[in-house]
Amino acid sequence: MRIIPAIDIIDGKCVRLLQGDYAQKTVYNENPLDVAKSFEDAGLTHLHLIDLDGAKAGKVISWEVVERIVSNTNLHVDFGGGIKTQAEIERLLAIGVTQVNIGSMAVTEPLKILDWLKAFGAEKIILSADVKNESISISGWQEDASISIMSFIKEYIQKGITHVTCTDIGTDGMMTGPNVELYKKLLLSFPTLHLIASGGVSSVDDLHELKQIGVDGVIVGKAIYEGRISLDELINL
Repeated sequence: MRIIPAIDIIDGKCVRLLQGDYAQKTVYNENPLDVAKSFEDAGLTHLHLIDLDGAKAGKVISWEVVERIVSNTNLHVDFGGGIKTQAEIERLLAIGVTQVNIGSMAVTEPLKILDWLKAFGAEKIILSADVKNESISISGWQEDASISIMSFIKEYIQKGITHVTCTDIGTDGMMTGPNVELYKKLLLSFPTLHLIASGGVSSVDDLHELKQIGVDGVIVGKAIYEGRISLDELINL
């Protein structure tokens, strides 16, 4: 299981939101590159980088932050937030981003996702499934798409998607533990899926439980910033 620390960006700063609420924002560091370097220095190899300004605006905003992190670390960066065009994906991959997360567009313009899968391959595209009560949310978690997580993933597996990040909005930033039952359900239904769990991780015990059920990776955010899990503990996993 890959441990993937998260950096969320607003106004060029490293922040965390509570349940995706932009009004409930905590700034943890003015310089996301310093945070990324601390992860790399600890021995972590992956990074989940989200442009929250971009998610809200519907286009990538934080280009400078992305470029600084990719060019100054050797982290495998998966990036998301506001991606709407093939040109943006081409630019992100060209500067060294390993994978891109596609969320809202997968709901609103599924034919484009098919084109992108053909253009870039399934290894470069992560389907970002943000879920509240097993229903997909889009536009930076601001809008309920009225699509069930099960039908959403099933449809995209049939189209060739192999990597999915599932974020449970109800647990995100709450430090109450991940929605393990949801991830179990997804893995039982789609056993070939490379599933990345996101939301609610608050302890090393949570990570052990997710590893036991077979997720491919887990995104850890607030638990790191709040000191609930040390970088040494993450490395030992």
